Amino acid sequence: MNASLSASLITKGKLSVNGNGFTKTTESEQKDNPKNSKTINIVFVSLLLDLLAFTMILPLLPSLMEHYRKYDDDNGLYPWLLNKLEYLRNLVGAPERFNSVLFGGLLGSLFSFLQFVASPLVGGLSDAYGRRPVLISCLVGIACSYVLWALSHSFAVFVLARVVGGISKGNVSLSMAIITDVSTTATRGFGMALVGIAFSIGFIVGPVIGAMFARWAQTQAGHSDWFIVPAVFALSLAVIDVLFVVLCFQETLPQNKRASITQSLSQASAYISIPALFKFTAVTGLSCNDSERLTMLGLVYFVYLFLYSGLEFTLTFLTHLTFGFTS
Repeated sequence: MNASLSASLITKGKLSVNGNGFTKTTESEQKDNPKNSKTINIVFVSLLLDLLAFTMILPLLPSLMEHYRKYDDDNGLYPWLLNKLEYLRNLVGAPERFNSVLFGGLLGSLFSFLQFVASPLVGGLSDAYGRRPVLISCLVGIACSYVLWALSHSFAVFVLARVVGGISKGNVSLSMAIITDVSTTATRGFGMALVGIAFSIGFIVGPVIGAMFARWAQTQAGHSDWFIVPAVFALSLAVIDVLFVVLCFQETLPQNKRASITQSLSQASAYISIPALFKFTAVTGLSCNDSERLTMLGLVYFVYLFLYSGLEFTLTFLTHLTFGFTS
């Protein structure tokens, strides 16, 4: 769904976000809740901590790929994948020094694919069991991924860390569902704006923190395991996030509004279908005009993100390989 249009419709009260998708709401369903502001602020802080930790690794990926190229075991995953991808490299005529770009791109795509699969399932589980236990489970999984990153002396363990992180990343969509649970027409725009602010701060500050810790570790430790320091700091933020949610966040989905697990997972599985996504069947209750606008804007936005995400993700590799920038 196009972010601008969906945020506009949510703000105007035309759409409601649940764990699985978007449905039409009426003014009678939007009741004032004195805990709205507090819950929205809790979600903002939790999401900000998560995004600061998540983005720390972004400028480090080129150096991490070089690290595993040099230090991974001869019988490890990196040399094995390198051998399997040799045909593809020769087919496109890419220089051997660009192998790290390919590996980084594959890891980024793997993480995003797992997040794409996990998010609807996480939403379905939260519709059945409540937001709080599922959100805490996601945050614990994210913390475990940083533990694996700190211990990733081999490329295989690093890949496992990214897999665990991707599967656990349903907390982002779940945070939006929580905001919709507690917000009214008047406060919904504020809540969605805070989500955008959390992303902006996270993607501005997080990479800088990651690069600073990595640089400090390289100059102080003087050994190849420089990535441990930023990984441990990311883990610290994740642990703080878990404790913060456990202590401060209260359930926002009442028992009488929960769906059955069978119904929730059945609906969630439909959102993983690529054809259904491009038809925007997850969005219900809109007029024909709104539906057509949403479909067109969503498809245009998909093409934009398809092109821009490749540019954005490979930018650090470009500066690293072409201009000699370190992390």
